[in-house]
Amino acid sequence: MSILVVGSIALDTVETPLGKVVDSPGGSALFFSAAASFFAPVKVVGVVGEDFDFSIINFLGKKKVDLSGIRVEHGQTFRWGGRYQQNMNIRDTLYTHLNVFESFQPVIPPHYRKCKFVFLANIDPVLQLQVLDNMDSPSLTVLDTMNFWIAGRRQQLMEVIRRVDVIILNDEEIKELTGQYHLQQAAQKLLQWGPRLLVIKKGEHGAVLVSANDYFTAPAYPVNEVVDPTGAGDSFAGGFVGYLATCSRLTDLNFRKAVAYGSTVASFAVESFSFNRLREVSRRQIEQRYEQFRKMTHF
Repeated sequence: MSILVVGSIALDTVETPLGKVVDSPGGSALFFSAAASFFAPVKVVGVVGEDFDFSIINFLGKKKVDLSGIRVEHGQTFRWGGRYQQNMNIRDTLYTHLNVFESFQPVIPPHYRKCKFVFLANIDPVLQLQVLDNMDSPSLTVLDTMNFWIAGRRQQLMEVIRRVDVIILNDEEIKELTGQYHLQQAAQKLLQWGPRLLVIKKGEHGAVLVSANDYFTAPAYPVNEVVDPTGAGDSFAGGFVGYLATCSRLTDLNFRKAVAYGSTVASFAVESFSFNRLREVSRRQIEQRYEQFRKMTHF
């Protein structure tokens, strides 16, 4: 089944202890698409400026990613710059130039509206509501957000939360959103607001899956060398939603497997800058690493 993703498309300048890239393709929509496309067709809604060179993402078109929903607007593409310290859990944002993304209004093409899986990447909750209003009864809707929207658009964000099936947050975001600092209490409070399921990202420590009937925790896949963590969360979401799009039923077991696939795909993403590793890896390699991951966590 096809997946719709609505999110940012950016040109990133990233510096880590292992190197630097300038104006490298990034943004939540593209990282998600690169990951999810290993499993299912993806349709992208986003905006770029006239300076964006589509040839740098041609590989996505070869992976059944429909880019016709990307609008080209007068101006420059969203740009972000960041520097990671030796401890790559610590990142300094050097600049954020929203450019055409500042006035982004998602336009959902008619042939996108029947997508059964929808990923609302980290954008203004007002825009996320517009996307939901334009979809034809999706089977699964998944939300990502951040502290900026939790603090500045809380009322609108709560409306989105009441309408989605799954929320993906990190541990600090869920604590701020719920006002609960015990993670399990925070998770249970959030589930009372309507979502079926919650995924709590814990970075290098893995992820936790919580529903009314299930609790599951999985470590991160142990990568020998992290080159660039940018986009790891969106790559996780892409693997998570992508796998679910291949399932005939959305069972507790399949949600657990989706967490493992999300962690597996994200482990490839961080091994190089931008999408470089995801560009070259195969589905067979993903399955091999997933099997290793399964053996590591089985007892």
